[in-house]
Amino acid sequence: MEETKYDDTVYGRARVQTTPELEAYYKELESLGAGALWTVANDIEPWEPRPSSVPMLWKYEDLRHLVLKSSELVTPEQAGRRVVYLVNDKRRDVSAAVGWLYTGIQVTRPGESTSAHRHKASALRFIMEGEGGYTVVDGNKIMLEVNDFVITPNSTWHEHGVEEGGKTCIWQDGLDIPLVNALEANDYAVFDGKQPLEKPLNFSPMSYSGAGLIPADHVWDKPYSPLFKYSWKQVYPALQQAAQVNEGSPYDGVLMHYTNPLTGGHVMQTMGASMQMLRPSEHTLAHKHTGSFVYQCAKGKGYSIIGGKRYDWKERDIFCVPSWVYHEHVNLSDTEDACLFSFHDLPVIESLGLYQEEAHPEGRQKVE
Repeated sequence: MEETKYDDTVYGRARVQTTPELEAYYKELESLGAGALWTVANDIEPWEPRPSSVPMLWKYEDLRHLVLKSSELVTPEQAGRRVVYLVNDKRRDVSAAVGWLYTGIQVTRPGESTSAHRHKASALRFIMEGEGGYTVVDGNKIMLEVNDFVITPNSTWHEHGVEEGGKTCIWQDGLDIPLVNALEANDYAVFDGKQPLEKPLNFSPMSYSGAGLIPADHVWDKPYSPLFKYSWKQVYPALQQAAQVNEGSPYDGVLMHYTNPLTGGHVMQTMGASMQMLRPSEHTLAHKHTGSFVYQCAKGKGYSIIGGKRYDWKERDIFCVPSWVYHEHVNLSDTEDACLFSFHDLPVIESLGLYQEEAHPEGRQKVE
């Protein structure tokens, strides 16, 4: 059966012409808290996915001194969480970086720590710089290093800090706060005092990060990954090895997803994360798909063309790709690989059967 697209004059679309009699009818409906569907149908049922966000790039070299300055102006006790959040020009009303995803940059000095708290929103961290940082998730204390990926799933007690002998740490905080708020399901609680440590230091990564191996005697009944930290020391070699024997995706290079080692699925119910490698001089093809993405350059330098506009990035820069917007990536080095970390809402999109993807008809975009 032939599909008609993008023509609101065709049979099956709302085509009612307004008359004075209809206007009076609409007002009468409005007074009763009702309305005529045909007056809004074409708007609320678009021909294809319609993003509410715009592509954006946040340069780390511009933000870093302001992130550090926050540590001079307020304490973790005053701020609760001392974070500079990144907001999309079209999503300020919900404090989102893209779609229904929030992100920010948090700084913690040696000897500082946040209070333990929990919320229905899921959270994740990507470590940007520093030494001696740690997180405590449901009584599991885990040490952090640069480019490590860490999860704090919804409703888990968690807190963060830096050891006295460490160096100031900065990391990216990603959360699904806008989504959970939109569903009117969020909450927040503060722990009375510090969490008691229930497991040995680094229990989670030392138990569950062995490739293809899981503890035979440990029962896990949570809907999220038992592996709370994914170490860059293991992730990067895995990418390098995969690149030796795989061509990779024409749209994303060598792309690997962080997974729940027990199920092979996404790390949390509402947010997933990925790491991709672009080989030297690689220029991917363009495509678009449903799902909102926040990227951070973990290694190298390059640029992405998003919606026909070029965005240059280097290590620690953060950028976003809204749902259903064409994008492609370029590694500017002809000798070194480049790596992009990303987190996204694909667990929600996929579980609801909403994922779709489309290649650019010309392979790559023309830059405006």
